[in-house]
Amino acid sequence: MSGSIGRRATLMAPALLAVPALAQSGWPDRPIRIVVAFPAGSVTDTLMRHLSEPLARELGQPVMIENRPGGNGVVGTEAAARAGTDGHTWCVLSVTNGALAPYVVRKLPYDPIKDFAPIGFLAETAYILVVRADHAAPDLAGLIALAKERPGALTFSYGNQSAHIATATMARMAGVEMAGIPYRGGPEALTDVIAGRIDCTFTDIPAGVPQMKDGKVRALGITQPEPFALLPEIAPVGSVLPGYGFRFWFGMGVPTGTPAPVIARANAAMNAVLDSADLPSASPDSATSRSRPSRSGSGPSSPPK
Repeated sequence: MSGSIGRRATLMAPALLAVPALAQSGWPDRPIRIVVAFPAGSVTDTLMRHLSEPLARELGQPVMIENRPGGNGVVGTEAAARAGTDGHTWCVLSVTNGALAPYVVRKLPYDPIKDFAPIGFLAETAYILVVRADHAAPDLAGLIALAKERPGALTFSYGNQSAHIATATMARMAGVEMAGIPYRGGPEALTDVIAGRIDCTFTDIPAGVPQMKDGKVRALGITQPEPFALLPEIAPVGSVLPGYGFRFWFGMGVPTGTPAPVIARANAAMNAVLDSADLPSASPDSATSRSRPSRSGSGPSSPPK
């Protein structure tokens, strides 16, 4: 699937030459609607609210964020796929709704390859594994030890498929059984950890860090293979389980059939915002990294290995 995205992105490259002609056509001529298929407070939502104002200035039109959560991103993504092809509806595509969904959702009502054309790669992030502050596990090794003592008794919550895969992979590599409980979104999954109803969750950094600072949760690890620059005190899960490592990417797409010159103009605007001196390369608010592959085609990147 990632290879197909890359090929499609490469085919977009000639459209960049059409930007001057497009400027005369008046696009965009009304507000841009960006569909975020995840709840308010999620890392996807936080990232887009961080980018919306500079993007609006670049495009000369308001940029509205529309949260359409449900079904681990399926509800909002399907709605965006069925939107018009005039370029005024965009959709954030992530590992969850843009890569994993075809493999974990039966009768998925959209195809992320056939139904979307890429605008470009946005950013990547990591998740942090947290437990309630007074949980019996002192660290990740302790959590694994508890899970081995009580097979299937410890619980984890997840608000999207990325967090589900991250936890299930951790449990498999540790050789333990844990019970997974699905939630509507990451913030809700975190709430029940704080309440003591769930043992642990891999949470979005913008949702988890404030709870850490308030003393409500403790971090046991982070998904990416190396320490995260903004949170160097949190050890990678891979330091306990060698070979473990996940980063989660975000890209932007529009419904297939959107004119190539419109996509090219959108791509140019988005890259201008991402490269702006006013936007840091690692944002404390969105907890994302903008390091990304060459943008000759500017399609979403493959999930990092």
